[in-house]
Amino acid sequence: MFRTLLKSKIHRAIVTHCELHYEGSCGIDEDLLEASNIRPNEQVHIWNVNNGERFITYAIRSPRGSGIISLNGSAARRASVGDLVIIAAFGMVHEDKLDEAVPQLVFPDAANRIVETRSEPAGPQAGDPVILPLGAEL
Repeated sequence: MFRTLLKSKIHRAIVTHCELHYEGSCGIDEDLLEASNIRPNEQVHIWNVNNGERFITYAIRSPRGSGIISLNGSAARRASVGDLVIIAAFGMVHEDKLDEAVPQLVFPDAANRIVETRSEPAGPQAGDPVILPLGAEL
């Protein structure tokens, strides 16, 4: 059996362009693409932190070092310039390899320059704070 797991995430990038009349896609600075292991034409899920919109498109390369995050075509209606977005890509992993699958996480600054990258397994790790639902007790 295969499972679909998070492969790559660019966490809280800022939308720099919305191009309604361009072919659909999401233009992403090549530095961010490489650091996150997202390939051009790969399907990406985009979650808009500002308005809660969630949609799927595909990644295209924007110039290296430009800081560009451009939502194009119909995706341009799902965000505004300045919105915070999370960009994620997923991969199919065979059950025998689940423990080896570790997502690549990228954390940009306000100019979409890379501040931090991490590879870490999903879920809480030893030493992480315990987060309980409201009203729950240990």
